[in-house]
Amino acid sequence: MSTELNEQEILRRNKLEEITKSGIDAYPAALFEVNATAKSILESFTPEKAEEFKNISIAGRMMGIRDMGKACFVNLQDSTGRIQLYIRRDDICPGEDKNTFDLLFKKNTDIGDIIGVTGYVFITKVGETSIHVTSYKMLSKSLRPLPIVKRDEQGNAYDEVTDPEFRYRQRYVDLIINPHVKETFIKRTKLVNTIREFLNAQGALEVDTPVLQAIPGGAAARPFLTHHNTLDIPMYLRIANELYLKRLIVGGFDWVYEFSRNFRNEGMDRTHNPEFTVLEWYTAYKDYNWMMDITEKLFEKIAIELHGTTKVKVGDNEIDFKAPFKRITIFDAINEAFKRSGKPYVINSDMGEEELRKVCLELYKDVDPNIGKGKLVDLLFGNEAEPYFIQPTFIIDYPIEMSPLTKKHRSKPGLVERFELMVNGKELANAYSELNDPIDQRERFEEQARLMERGDDEAMFIDQDFLRALEYGMPPTAGIGIGIDRLAMIMTDSHSIQDVLFFPQMRPEVKINTEEAELTDSSSKK
Repeated sequence: MSTELNEQEILRRNKLEEITKSGIDAYPAALFEVNATAKSILESFTPEKAEEFKNISIAGRMMGIRDMGKACFVNLQDSTGRIQLYIRRDDICPGEDKNTFDLLFKKNTDIGDIIGVTGYVFITKVGETSIHVTSYKMLSKSLRPLPIVKRDEQGNAYDEVTDPEFRYRQRYVDLIINPHVKETFIKRTKLVNTIREFLNAQGALEVDTPVLQAIPGGAAARPFLTHHNTLDIPMYLRIANELYLKRLIVGGFDWVYEFSRNFRNEGMDRTHNPEFTVLEWYTAYKDYNWMMDITEKLFEKIAIELHGTTKVKVGDNEIDFKAPFKRITIFDAINEAFKRSGKPYVINSDMGEEELRKVCLELYKDVDPNIGKGKLVDLLFGNEAEPYFIQPTFIIDYPIEMSPLTKKHRSKPGLVERFELMVNGKELANAYSELNDPIDQRERFEEQARLMERGDDEAMFIDQDFLRALEYGMPPTAGIGIGIDRLAMIMTDSHSIQDVLFFPQMRPEVKINTEEAELTDSSSKK
């Protein structure tokens, strides 16, 4: 990132020098008491209540200035919105000459500066609720000019900054100049709080599990590798917290959950970020049928809490989260898609790996020879069926090869008791009747190891300690993982996962000097 200053940045630094020379601290440490917000004033003030608004103290960022000679109108933006200030020379510099007013305010303040003011609320001749400022204080001088977003009298924005590269990399600026972006993140927080309240009311216990793990278990994904200097061993950033939560079920907790920050060293696109948030919970003495029922109730509650209705607008689609949701097996879903598109194929759970590979090769020509039956079924579902499930739908009863941690289906040989919740053509949740047979689990892990030897870099590691935990006995258990980022995309009508992450992963602006980084790492070990 360049440190060369442009003309505007040089000018602002010169203003900072002038302010400092006059004896004013442009970055004071003293407390500034705030007793009102832009939103509370605009929503509550009436002329009849003027006495209640005689001693207002408010702070925020200057977003617009209109110079009227002996006075100025300023648009002040705080965390709740914008309000107009009326700043008059004779009020903030009483008995002093015009030059003092110019020095203190007009000449050396800029759009972007953070100020604190006191005053009283009134309504201007044109009917705008405003604050008549009686005292003013610089709280933080802005040394970089903000991108200018023009607004008309109705508040409509023009020349908005829409470049994703700029918005995601400099989210702090995005939040300043595009206030509507805040609403997305406020809704995300409300979403998480709604889930937490729902689970706590059911008697679930929120817990924490390790992010650094010796074995990356609980999912089929490529992990990030790091190194623990003191122990001198390789470590992985977690790809899932599933196996640790199940250990707690073994230990005697009946219902545990965690909002888990997970890391997967895989692709990036509008629905994938290498660092993401998943809610996982595990409940003893339950199965995947119970889990479908309670998941419907949770998603219905979330929609109502955020939107006041079960119907949520997502792009051109209206999605209704009213329970119950449709349920269909993964093989029926694929076959329906084949029929819909006129493709002459029918698949079923009895087909072997080579039969499925033949279908995939006829459809897609280039298919990774290292993937097994489970990945082939997943490939067919993702390409043929997934985009059609706009309304909430449970895809159920997966082949055993796709689900190494899932209990075998009680009545359908070759399948497991698993579902994925599809909404707007994407998976939002993945759930099982959890496998609690330690002998069966060991065999599944060993099959994953064979896939890893064939070159499948997403196959699961064998976790010997987890197998040991299962051997002590885990009760029948239902578990689920819900993608919080994707759920936030749905509930805020956001096109990209980057829109619901404050700081999505970006390519560095400056190429990292790996040689220098290695030297730094080496010195830290000495």
